[in-house]
Amino acid sequence: MKSISRRRFIQNSAIGAAGLTVLPLLQSFKGQSPNNMVRLGFIGLGQQCMNLLNGMSRIPGVQVVAGADVYGIKRQRFEKRVKNYAKADNQTADVITYSDFRKVLDRKDVDAVVIATPDHWHAMIAIAACDAGKDIYQEKPITFTIKESIKVAEAVRRNNVIFATGSQQRSDSNYQHAVNMVHKEAFGKLTKVYAYVGPGPDPYNLPEEQIPVDLDWKTWLGPLPYIHYNQRLNPPISLDPEMNETYWGAWRYYKETGGGYTCDWGAHNFDIGQWGLNKDHSGPVKVIPAGYQDTKYLTFVYDNGLEMLNQPYDDAKTLGIKFWGTDGWISVSRGKIDASDKSLLPSEGTASDPGLYESSSLHVENFISAVKSRRDPIVPVEIGQRTTVTCILGNIAIELGRPVSWSPEKQYFINDPEAEKLYHREYQNGYQL
Repeated sequence: MKSISRRRFIQNSAIGAAGLTVLPLLQSFKGQSPNNMVRLGFIGLGQQCMNLLNGMSRIPGVQVVAGADVYGIKRQRFEKRVKNYAKADNQTADVITYSDFRKVLDRKDVDAVVIATPDHWHAMIAIAACDAGKDIYQEKPITFTIKESIKVAEAVRRNNVIFATGSQQRSDSNYQHAVNMVHKEAFGKLTKVYAYVGPGPDPYNLPEEQIPVDLDWKTWLGPLPYIHYNQRLNPPISLDPEMNETYWGAWRYYKETGGGYTCDWGAHNFDIGQWGLNKDHSGPVKVIPAGYQDTKYLTFVYDNGLEMLNQPYDDAKTLGIKFWGTDGWISVSRGKIDASDKSLLPSEGTASDPGLYESSSLHVENFISAVKSRRDPIVPVEIGQRTTVTCILGNIAIELGRPVSWSPEKQYFINDPEAEKLYHREYQNGYQL
């Protein structure tokens, strides 16, 4: 468990997803007709699903009608939770769960889906949902490979569906304020960005354990090459007595099943870094791994010469961002914002509560508002796609142990056949993109 221990160095902070913008976030739901209902289906019913369900179930005009997961006990918990929420509001819930996500997409009464599966299933489910005409709220990173991210973005626009990336930090007023200060050059011209996310993925090294009777492990793996089961990938839960997950599924920490912290937290903090750099619709032109020549930290180089480093900005190694300017700095993390000059801080002087991230109230309300208004949400697919690519490029540079050159315009490598092999992971077991 030495690897797990290293990966869990921030376990108390490693909460769900994150993203935001400086524009007004929401439309009011009060006073809307009860017929203006958004009916949701959830796909992937694990820990983050429960958090999102908690937030979305509280929004007027939202009805949860379906769920899907390959783990039977998670389906049972989902049904029970939905019915309990409805009962608390003196209502009844007619919710059905399935082992096959396609049955959720086949339902005509499902308007939108929430995709909270492990990353390797994101692209196939998202594209199928687009083709079924369903709006989508998708957890970050939006895909497992670069090729998948481009295909998902194409499917979203081809089918004219709403797509929201689960990057809740963009719905946090502290992050919005920090980026606004950067764009206003309130502390001079931007010179560099520290966006600390932690290390990349490890090889899968957990011992083999018995597969739970009600878990379809073959389908859980889907397009991945076979690996043996360990409960760290699917934290145990129980219904009687009720016990929920006590740690995050470890699939995110291994290169066979996830992208490590480079992708898990990079989809949060690299996302905010690129927002501050005005690179939401672009990306780095070069990625240099830590340990290459004199490079101490994973470094993303942009076409304007600025750099974003996976470098801690304090002794606590806070998972957050520090923007450096010619005349000062501003740093922001969940629940905390600081600056070289107090005049740079929000006038209210209040910090957002990091515990709110799991209910994600502002962010999920923004998604429902986008579904109703048919306007793009705070983090549309193009931004989620570019952030995902940046994260994956970081892992590719780490794996190759050398710099990687990238064309943001063509979204492809520059004269690098070795890196091209990592553009996508070939699907196994008969699955196709």
